Amino acid sequence: MRFGLIYLLQNPRPWTEDGEEKVLNEALDQIELADRLGFDTVWASEHHFLDEYSHSSAPEVFLAAAAARTTNIRLAHGIVTLPPAVNHPARIAERIAMLDLVSGGRVEFGSGQGSTQHELGAFGVDRATKREQWREAIGVITRMLTEVPFTGHQGQWIDMPPRNVLPKPKQKPHPPLWVACSSPETVETAARNGVGALSFAFMTPEEATERVEAYYRTIESDDCVPVGKAVNANFAVALPFLCHTDEETAYERAMGGVDFYVNSFMHFYVQGGHRPGTTVLSEEFAKQPPVPPENAARMDMVVRRGIGTPQKLAEMIRVQEAAGVDEIIFQVQLGANSHEHICESLELFAREVMPEFAERREASELAKQNRLAVPVKNALERIDSPAVDVSDYVIRTDMEEFQNPRPAAGD
Repeated sequence: MRFGLIYLLQNPRPWTEDGEEKVLNEALDQIELADRLGFDTVWASEHHFLDEYSHSSAPEVFLAAAAARTTNIRLAHGIVTLPPAVNHPARIAERIAMLDLVSGGRVEFGSGQGSTQHELGAFGVDRATKREQWREAIGVITRMLTEVPFTGHQGQWIDMPPRNVLPKPKQKPHPPLWVACSSPETVETAARNGVGALSFAFMTPEEATERVEAYYRTIESDDCVPVGKAVNANFAVALPFLCHTDEETAYERAMGGVDFYVNSFMHFYVQGGHRPGTTVLSEEFAKQPPVPPENAARMDMVVRRGIGTPQKLAEMIRVQEAAGVDEIIFQVQLGANSHEHICESLELFAREVMPEFAERREASELAKQNRLAVPVKNALERIDSPAVDVSDYVIRTDMEEFQNPRPAAGD
């Protein structure tokens, strides 16, 4: 079992002049602490235009700052939005490789399609084709990270001539690939493409077991055809988190932020009408009808699993471990939760919970590696990489055109 943190960089109103700066600096302090404590990964989301819910529009800058302040913790995009209207594939490849180099090869490359109308609509991305856009883009990006030179691509959404995309990443053939998953269908899509499943869905232990089993069943089948040049067989889940020696204190400290996270998620993804820059989310929350009791009970049970005493959290993690989950990603910076409480929580968890799982990690990961060795080898052999000869492709300078301009019409 590995442990990560994920940041949306939430900034609830009322806003102050230095509010965003404070959120960023506190998050970086938390990551620096997590690195010292032995946490494995920090994930940064990419979101645009989602007032209060996420001010994380440039995660590559945030992760670069984290790289400068840390030594061991891996730096993960969770996720980069891949439709080309949002991020051109060449710019993604360049940023991923640069971050991998400056961090000493610590990057995890999570990607996704984008989801909210606030984001996709602003960039002109058609929801009906976003999955196909993701699939074309991730294939092009992994080629850009590995081909010298990139031999060009003409597709439905991407058209780019041969270029040597620079720099190349430190990790070979490229940083591990992940994709955001929110349903059983997208989990199986991850497995078919040979990439890690980054699940942001709130699941019961039974649901997690079913999805993990389906994921690895597909990884080990002939249906697995890697979209990149390597297989990253891993399943991660995200959970709200706070650890305290007293369970009620943990809930008291955490649930304000958790409620803000859940309600703002519902506002942007499900039921809200939003006036950019002026809607106050807390006022919108008050207008919504109460959640049906059965739904509220299930949600409360699921979101509280990562909140409580070290003993409770250790038991929860054992259940996830038994289900086959490889990494738990803790959502720590939610709403207006206290920076001091978050830091105390990380220290307590690292001291009281993490050692048990560190003791058996090496044996567990070796057994998994042995189990998947043949399926992964077979999957890599299914990769179709037709050779393209671009040795006679020459980019002509336009300097001659500037020095000897053609006569204007009529001259």
